Amino acid sequence: MAMDEDAVAAHIETIHNETASILKYNDENSLKCVVLAAYLSARAYYLPPNLELPSGKGYADVVYLPQKNVNYPALLIELKWNKSAREAISQIADKQYTDWIERYTGNILLIGISYNEKKGHSCRIEKYQPDKQ
Repeated sequence: MAMDEDAVAAHIETIHNETASILKYNDENSLKCVVLAAYLSARAYYLPPNLELPSGKGYADVVYLPQKNVNYPALLIELKWNKSAREAISQIADKQYTDWIERYTGNILLIGISYNEKKGHSCRIEKYQPDKQ
């Protein structure tokens, strides 16, 4: 996995600009739709996405679980509007979103995606390390 945060942010921004309604552009739900569109090509490796997956002390925005026959990490994605991608990653840890997913697969990428009008899109990707959570 390349874990190229800048490339992910750039692709998300491109898809967001091409697909989101100007009336709902600055909306976390709009960004969620962009993430779903961006990962359509991953359908060969992942089960259908889980939206608002109950886990830990809250709900993970988007979770992609790998199919059993592939060696890919689960993708746990937290979205933020007007907050940082680092804050999204912190929320994953604070609310223990990895609890249920860890039982499915211990191999998890934590992905924070944020957008704000001044800085545009940003992304933070970290490998899940149970001892740090």
